[in-house]
Amino acid sequence: MSNSERSKTYDLVLAGLFAAITFLGVQVFRIQLPAAVGAPFIHFGNALVVLSVLMLGFKYGALAGAMGLGIFDMLNGYASFAIFTITEAIIVAAVVSILFNLLGRNDKKVSTIIVVAIAAGVTKIIESYVEGIIVSLIAGTSFKVASIASFASLYVTVINSISTVILVSLLYYPMKKIMERSLNRSL
Repeated sequence: MSNSERSKTYDLVLAGLFAAITFLGVQVFRIQLPAAVGAPFIHFGNALVVLSVLMLGFKYGALAGAMGLGIFDMLNGYASFAIFTITEAIIVAAVVSILFNLLGRNDKKVSTIIVVAIAAGVTKIIESYVEGIIVSLIAGTSFKVASIASFASLYVTVINSISTVILVSLLYYPMKKIMERSLNRSL
């Protein structure tokens, strides 16, 4: 097997692993909270999507995040929201990838990782607000009511975004070391 084939195989295996970890990060570690729109909960899935992209790059990181969160939705009664979830994971992955590249992929500075995580959190807040409006409009409410209800439900997304910044900041460097060791052993 050539190095390029090994690399693709290795990346696909890692994407599958990150998809499974992302699924478990939502399935196992979630706290349901009340909200005016939807059934939000606190979870670690968003942080794992960001880490997937930082570790694997956009293509495989977005695939892992979309699969992990999408499978969670499909298996837990949120199938009608799966398309939103998958789309949001891909958008967050794109923001993370673009910003990380714009910052020169300089992960020597903790501030780079924090800025990328904050951008992911802000992106998720905007996405959740828009999704809440769309869901409320589909349910037949007026735009004003939909906007207010969606805004009132954002507190959970804000909590998840804060946890994303904290978890990514704490987990990035240990995960990077593990990934580097693993890659060196496999080659």
